[in-house]
Amino acid sequence: MQNKTIRLIIIIAAAVLVVLAGILVGMHLLRKRVDIIIFMGQSNMAGRGITDSRWPEEAPAVTEGAGWEFRAVSDPSRLYPLEEPFGLNENSPGRIDDGQKKTGSLVSSFINAYYAGNGKVPVVAVSASKGGTEIARWSGQGIFLADALERLQAARTFVGQSEYAVRHVYAVWCQGESDADYHTKKSDYEAAFEDMVGQLKNAGVEKVFMISIGRLNDPSQWDLYDDMITWQAGLADRMPDVVLVADDFKTMRDRGLMKDAFHYYQQGYNECGAIAGQNAALYVTRGKTGPLSFSDQ
Repeated sequence: MQNKTIRLIIIIAAAVLVVLAGILVGMHLLRKRVDIIIFMGQSNMAGRGITDSRWPEEAPAVTEGAGWEFRAVSDPSRLYPLEEPFGLNENSPGRIDDGQKKTGSLVSSFINAYYAGNGKVPVVAVSASKGGTEIARWSGQGIFLADALERLQAARTFVGQSEYAVRHVYAVWCQGESDADYHTKKSDYEAAFEDMVGQLKNAGVEKVFMISIGRLNDPSQWDLYDDMITWQAGLADRMPDVVLVADDFKTMRDRGLMKDAFHYYQQGYNECGAIAGQNAALYVTRGKTGPLSFSDQ
């Protein structure tokens, strides 16, 4: 009799656990899904966009419900409406600290295109960009990578405790001008980049969406950045965790969209962000990308 009672208790307890598990799964499925995306790199990720009479286009407003900014540094207690300049106050002294240099980026345009093409899954966006930075500080024990990983982990923890459920975790990367300026060796750049991607993957990043750099707008060094553009395309070709989503910047010097030797008018950032967002969404939904630049469309 005692054995039957024990067995009955075990059966009832197991049944309760099954019901509770089902409830928990159901609650998780009912939570709205979001993708966490960390935007990393140097000044053309941070954004130096301006307008003038020839290029008057401003940064777009983010589509309602398409995304929010998680401010890992200045206020990690909630999500903020995403607006430009994205990440303006996400400065960590001695680490990723871009001061007040951000004026307008490609992020809002990227988010709008990504949301429109990915089945209307919104984005929690994390800023991790600083102008004038070399790959060495974004790899190995580099302080910028360490900071970025902490920001990403803070976002994942926050979202995990919120009413949202994480669907995917990605990084968008745009960097390389400084390494071209300082003549970093191809083998050194590639090794550092591979290390960075490995650390991001270990932190839960599924893919790194790469935006390759543009050309230097300086007649005395007209071709200085061309090798880096080629290297980055090659890295994306051979690394399964890296997807080239835009090479549009390289077309902008000849089209007059550069405001100085290195940076772009806001219209250029908008255009590149839209192409990158479209391709990232296409990759997420179909496993492929489309045209990588305005001239290819």
